[in-house]
Amino acid sequence: MAAAKKSAGKPAAKGAAGKGKKKSNQMSKIYEVGGDSVKRKNKSCPKCGPGIFMGAHKDRWSCGKCGFMEKK
Repeated sequence: MAAAKKSAGKPAAKGAAGKGKKKSNQMSKIYEVGGDSVKRKNKSCPKCGPGIFMGAHKDRWSCGKCGFMEKK
């Protein structure tokens, strides 16, 4: 009988991460739309600038980019 040969190429992927799954729209958690204006819900980081939001926790605001933390 013939022995099965292993392929010499790349190993087979163990799972296609993200295929077939749809991500839900998370913009409604960050922005609030009112009429013709858009308002940000979270604070901006004072070190990183106006494009980086700080995460709102129970007792603090924290920046995920630079690590800055501010107590509420």
